[in-house]
Amino acid sequence: MPKRFVTAEDLYKFKQITDFDLSPDGERIVYALQWIDRQEEKRYTNLWLVNSSGRIEPHRFTVGEQSDGHPRWSPDGTTIAFLSNRHDERNPQIFLIPAAGGEARQLTSLKGIIHTFRWSPDGKRLLVEFTPYTDEEWQRISDEEARKRGIVYRHITRPFYKHDGSGFLPQQRRHLWLVDVRNGKGTPLTEGPYDEYDAQWSPDGRRIVFLSNRTDDPDLHPDHEELYLITVDGSELEQIPGIAPHPKSSPTFSPDGRWIAYIGGKEAGQWWRNPRLWLVPIDGSAPARDLTGESDMEVGADVINDLKGAMTTTPPTWSLDGRSIYVQISHHGRSMLYRVGVDDGALEPIIDERGVVGKFVFDSRQQRMAYFFATMRDPGQLYLRDMRTGRSRKRTRTNSALLSRIELGEIEEVWFKGWASNDLQGWIIKPPNFDPGRRYPSIMEIHGGPLTQYGEFFMHEFFYLAAQGYVVYFCNPRGGRGYGEAHAKAIWEDWGNADYTDLMAWADYVEQRPYIDPARMGVTGGSYGGYMTLWIIGHTDRFEAAVAQRVVSNFISMWGSSDMNWVFQQVWGDKPPWEAIETYWEHSPLSHLGKATTPTRIIHSENDLRCPIEQGEQAFIALRVRGIPTDMILFPDEPHGLSRTGRTDRRVARLRHILEWMERYLKTEAESQ
Repeated sequence: MPKRFVTAEDLYKFKQITDFDLSPDGERIVYALQWIDRQEEKRYTNLWLVNSSGRIEPHRFTVGEQSDGHPRWSPDGTTIAFLSNRHDERNPQIFLIPAAGGEARQLTSLKGIIHTFRWSPDGKRLLVEFTPYTDEEWQRISDEEARKRGIVYRHITRPFYKHDGSGFLPQQRRHLWLVDVRNGKGTPLTEGPYDEYDAQWSPDGRRIVFLSNRTDDPDLHPDHEELYLITVDGSELEQIPGIAPHPKSSPTFSPDGRWIAYIGGKEAGQWWRNPRLWLVPIDGSAPARDLTGESDMEVGADVINDLKGAMTTTPPTWSLDGRSIYVQISHHGRSMLYRVGVDDGALEPIIDERGVVGKFVFDSRQQRMAYFFATMRDPGQLYLRDMRTGRSRKRTRTNSALLSRIELGEIEEVWFKGWASNDLQGWIIKPPNFDPGRRYPSIMEIHGGPLTQYGEFFMHEFFYLAAQGYVVYFCNPRGGRGYGEAHAKAIWEDWGNADYTDLMAWADYVEQRPYIDPARMGVTGGSYGGYMTLWIIGHTDRFEAAVAQRVVSNFISMWGSSDMNWVFQQVWGDKPPWEAIETYWEHSPLSHLGKATTPTRIIHSENDLRCPIEQGEQAFIALRVRGIPTDMILFPDEPHGLSRTGRTDRRVARLRHILEWMERYLKTEAESQ
């Protein structure tokens, strides 16, 4: 039976493994599988179980049109705790279900947002990160009449008062709570005008480490989060000394409880620095030590995708003997698993195959490890690795039936030279049933960020465009991650220079392929990729069509209106617009659109708080009043991440609008000759 090509509507058919956990004995994996109800245009998630041995295939553990997620095994392996909205769609709670099967029991009845939770080592309590609602917020959420009336006004006092995808933030702070597993009673462990997050238990269950920014005005000092220790009764709270201000995340205790490993940058405000693995004694007897800085590689899982699944960064995981730490490393388009020596920082690859390693978790004896792994041809599966033999076995085949019927096309990895004689990495996807004797239209895709990377991860959008007869090509120009700090720093305070020359070198390389028609080249990208799309059409007319998505067009008006707020000024020498107006304007695509001639479609989401809608509107009007063929597609109720998290019919419509614009201006081969 002949295979078909990818369609936009296939987004309804793909299922995603969004989270999972390995039982303490290493015998079973529980995972959350997301699926889409096309008729209702809703996403639902149920829990599934799969046996580690391979003798039992995956089977559904919870059933229903609800979202069951964040599954976590109890330390004794008898119970699974999870978050679910089965009883209240607007206010998910923690539920407990016997691992052997049975009815789930609602544990909590908290009025607020449960962000995450972790079992205590003895299994008697849950450590919950929780943001309570005010009485007014709870009424608007729980009362239908109050929801219809809406609010009279908002009183804003914090600089950071909104977040893309979440909207206006709750007025209360994020705090640590302890929940008794027997009766569900929740008790606040912390309080006050500060947020606490990334909390972890000590091995003996007596203390908790967490991050908090406790400066006089945390919103004005965003890189000053510090590590704190608190006893479980709340009687003792202390900051771990010896750590300079820099971004921090994911602290974890060593097995003996004497050390903390965490992921962090090198300096405050220097975004281009690689995230590194740090080590600090809890008593502050020595300064924090950078274990991975000399490798010039990024710690964490960081490869762009549009079917993310469980592609998340796992907190540093200590070996049982405390001599090494497991972390993900993102480099050259991959995310790999490494073991880092505590004494010397030596890096040992554990999984470095072509693809990306997402979340990973060990059993209690570290003899088995479950992990998420995806490739350019597979959005992701769960694998079980025997740590003694080094052998891994695939334990899920999510989407395998769907993909077995689809011809994706040929993928070619390329290393090429930039205009500065720098080495660059890219990929070319050729249309299914590719004919080397033909000349094809092409589309260059530009990633967002810019501090991220394209790589060995499934991108439905790319395969969809290739299936329509386009050569799709993408690379990692300077300004992104995965190629060292010099590569990332190259555009710091200078967007649109080194990155532009790299992208033009990439277009030169692809244009010279014998199967490329130079008269039918298009370009698209979103966020920073939308910025670069606008920048390109303001500096060259080599492309016949452009689709600029969720763009940055004007850095002056974006200052303070984005959910990133004033912090974006760190990119421009940490100066606000009134101190560097020429720099802001010179690097704004809007200042160069007077030279643009390329037909351009603007795609933007109305609820985009990262790149506010006025960024797209300004670009549209600038092109429209000059008589350039242009239009604007707006998506209501959608945030910045429409292409990844938006309602599925809108994601499908977005893909069709990209294609329709390219079809309009990248003529057929017969017409172009």
